[in-house]
Amino acid sequence: MRKTLLAGSIIALSVAVAPACATKGFVREEVGAVNTKVDTLSGTVEQAQQRIGQNEQRIGAVDQKAEAAGKAAAEARSAATDARSAADKAQATATAVGGRVDGVAAEVAAVRRLIYEVTLSEDQGNFRFGSADLPDEAKARLNAVVNQLKSKQQNMFIGSEGHTDNVGSTELNERLGLERAEAVKRYLYEQHQIPLHRMNVISFGEEKPVAPNNTREGRAQNRRVVVKVLS
Repeated sequence: MRKTLLAGSIIALSVAVAPACATKGFVREEVGAVNTKVDTLSGTVEQAQQRIGQNEQRIGAVDQKAEAAGKAAAEARSAATDARSAADKAQATATAVGGRVDGVAAEVAAVRRLIYEVTLSEDQGNFRFGSADLPDEAKARLNAVVNQLKSKQQNMFIGSEGHTDNVGSTELNERLGLERAEAVKRYLYEQHQIPLHRMNVISFGEEKPVAPNNTREGRAQNRRVVVKVLS
């Protein structure tokens, strides 16, 4: 009977202690798992911080390059502005000098005597519509004029007047007339060595038609350059 009671007590004690041991083991396992997760998370955070640091370095390098590029662009703009200003001043000076030269040439032409005049117009196979190119026919006529006046080249003065029809704006026609007159002047200088100071150019544009502009033939006659040889 005594043995039976002792065995029963031992069994009851074992049953009471077993859950307590099992609970402690479970807690240790859970704590270990949590610690592992914490360690993993810490490693991930550290890697992220390293990547952030690297990105910040790259961003800083890009900012430095962008700042350098902006500085270079500003310097380039400043240089371009200076160059433009210098070009404008040079153009203004050239225009002023050209105006004085043309003015002197015009005064000289006013006191000279007309000895020869030739008209280069489209209806004679010369200047084409909208063009300032000097055709071969016009060059041939200029050659003939110069050859006839070789003995008087030392004293002669040549005026070149550019004219157009009324097609297009007034400003466009004035410019085109001047380009045609300049083409004649350039040819005489390059091919016959006539000094530039003995020549003058002027554009009348559409102001002085010699024929009606309401017909094709009339407009062709108005597109012309009048070359006047003075002594």
